Amino acid sequence: MKALALALWLGASSALAAPLAVPLGDDGLHKPDWLEESFLDLREDLEEAQAGGRSLLISIEQRGCIYCAKMHSEIFPDPQVAQRLRDDFRVIQVNLAGSLEVTDFDGSIATEKATAQAWGVNFTPTLIFLPAQVPPGLTARQAALAVLPGSPSAPVLAEVMDWVRAGGEVSGRTLKEVLSPPQSAN
Repeated sequence: MKALALALWLGASSALAAPLAVPLGDDGLHKPDWLEESFLDLREDLEEAQAGGRSLLISIEQRGCIYCAKMHSEIFPDPQVAQRLRDDFRVIQVNLAGSLEVTDFDGSIATEKATAQAWGVNFTPTLIFLPAQVPPGLTARQAALAVLPGSPSAPVLAEVMDWVRAGGEVSGRTLKEVLSPPQSAN
């Protein structure tokens, strides 16, 4: 009986310590429950985000990306980030090597792969944060308030998310200031 209790306790404690398992879709990309379904018409996605009082976030990922896995298992579930994702952002996903069509804000239509190339994205994950309004004729990359390649820490991502929700540079801070913590004087 003691052995059974010990085994159950060890199993429960290791489950608590294990990173969250985020299901993978047929495309091999992580599919958390807060990820929004999208027809990849970015104009419609922005309208839907605004209708819900949220900002639009595009997450560019690829199959087998260890940094994407880290984002989904460590950074996105962090309490500093998780609630912001759910409450403040409409998050859509673009597959770096994907073949689905994306309609950009400027009206251009291309595959996910060609769109990512046109945006200059060659590293995953890359997070693209959009403003509430995109001026006519601009692509998502041109209009972006922030483009974050790689896997930032949860505190940095939370700061960027707050900055985006405050309107970006309209808030009185530049992205560089948000990403560069103040240096202590010694």
